[in-house]
Amino acid sequence: MRLPTRHRATGTTADTTGDGTEAAAADRRVAHARMAGWSGLAFALLFTIGLVLVQQSPGLSAPDADYVAFYAGSGDVLVALGLYIVPFAGIACLWHMIATRTLLQVLRPRSWSEIPHWLHLAAGVLFVAMLFGGTAAVGAVALLTQLSTAPLPPPDVARALAAVGYTMVFVYGVRAAGMYMITTTGLARSADVLPRWLATVSYLVAAFLLVSVTFHPAILLVFPAWVLLISIVLLVRRPTGESP
Repeated sequence: MRLPTRHRATGTTADTTGDGTEAAAADRRVAHARMAGWSGLAFALLFTIGLVLVQQSPGLSAPDADYVAFYAGSGDVLVALGLYIVPFAGIACLWHMIATRTLLQVLRPRSWSEIPHWLHLAAGVLFVAMLFGGTAAVGAVALLTQLSTAPLPPPDVARALAAVGYTMVFVYGVRAAGMYMITTTGLARSADVLPRWLATVSYLVAAFLLVSVTFHPAILLVFPAWVLLISIVLLVRRPTGESP
């Protein structure tokens, strides 16, 4: 009579332990999704603010008189402020990328052996690097006016630095962002994190960024808008999948 009683108790303990393990795994998935979502929201907000401030500087086609008047006035203060906001946007982007990768790794433990898994990492790091270098070049003269009393360089120098910055961001950074979108969408779709309609939209927007040749600042808002949408989905939609 004692043996069946002990057997039933052991089975109950095992079932309870299994339920607790599954609940803990589900909690970890939700925590990773929330971290990715909130960091994505922070990136979208900081990136937009930093972009608006840095873009106060004269464009490539502006005449020399506009460059002289801009750096002689107070507009350079806003550009310098934007230079200090952009790094925090980059940090938030890296945080969002790592949190998203961790979530996808938890949902699909064997995804590390897939090529898109590493292209995703490379594209995210490259985008942040191009963002940092490009904004530094565009805002170099504005920062010089705030930190030095030396004579300002001629407008040609400011325009050349702006051209370097625009090339790094609009030519290289935008393509890195497009590759990041493609790899994120593929990995997330395989893990059943994104709905089909959002995956389709993501691929189309990523293709647009890869072939875009415009230098209009609005093109840079496409990527943070997409990150914002993905972040909302991660915060609203409960992730499910295989746990390690």
